[in-house]
Amino acid sequence: MNQPYRVILVHRDRYLVRKEEQERFCILAGNLRYRDEYPVVGDEVEITENPYGDSLIQAILPRRTVFCRPDRGGHADGFVKTLQVQPLIANMDYVFIITSLNQDFSVSRIARYAAMTVAGGATPVAVLTKADLCANAEEMEAKAAALSREIRAVTISSRTGYGLERLREYFRPGVTIALLGSSGAGKSTLINTLAGRELMRTGEVREEDSKGRHTTTHREMIELDGVYLIDTPGLRELGMMDAEEGIAGTFSDIAELVSQCAFSDCTHRNEPGCAVRQALENGSLAPERWKMFSRLEEENSWSRIRKNEKMMHIAMNRRKIRKGS
Repeated sequence: MNQPYRVILVHRDRYLVRKEEQERFCILAGNLRYRDEYPVVGDEVEITENPYGDSLIQAILPRRTVFCRPDRGGHADGFVKTLQVQPLIANMDYVFIITSLNQDFSVSRIARYAAMTVAGGATPVAVLTKADLCANAEEMEAKAAALSREIRAVTISSRTGYGLERLREYFRPGVTIALLGSSGAGKSTLINTLAGRELMRTGEVREEDSKGRHTTTHREMIELDGVYLIDTPGLRELGMMDAEEGIAGTFSDIAELVSQCAFSDCTHRNEPGCAVRQALENGSLAPERWKMFSRLEEENSWSRIRKNEKMMHIAMNRRKIRKGS
């Protein structure tokens, strides 16, 4: 089998793919459009080459890993909006969760990204930027690292170079690293620092609320010394959906406690033999950590219920249409 091309840029309905030094613009073959399957940056694809114009993407190869988010807009189907999981990037080994050490810092947000990363099969790394502007950077790193056994944490400053050597340990030839986080957190700045030149445009951050501009407007993969970096626009929010394994993996200690409860349907409120309540009472489980886990679990359950309801409505509408025809 020939080496597949890899999607490095998506621009509306055209895709830039690369294999070694060859780059080609592609459009989707009709069979993929019919099945509503679309490549994302990082995907490996099989194409039919066209030397005179756009080539055709014929197949998307199975993904090793994927990072998804709920698509609450969905597509109109039977007059009902479907709730779907939207793949954003694929085939990455690590997801760098870029969080600046200013007002943007949120342990809860890091947990969300980590859960979706673990759900998709990759390894989450909390990269805490702008350490030169934070008086207690080591304490903040400890908070992020304490979230989960699955999460690694590194504190850096792109301006002073602090912590970059620790980060370079992940930069091995053939490795793919995706950078995710809020606008202004320092994703593009980090790429420019590592490259030693300006590859990505950066913007200013408002001092009064630490909000950044969306200088990155699309997902794009670049290569630096054999390492593939995927830069992404800032995500305004990240919901939970189909993330049961990711949440359990991120909060594996809590998942273990839940499995030890006397009742499989334990609500962790008043039931006897509740391992979670016992851990909360004896201090081995921090209330803040339990609250974070519960919030993600509830949101994921709500999304699953909404998805099932919408799928039921779609099926009923299709049935009505068939009966009326």
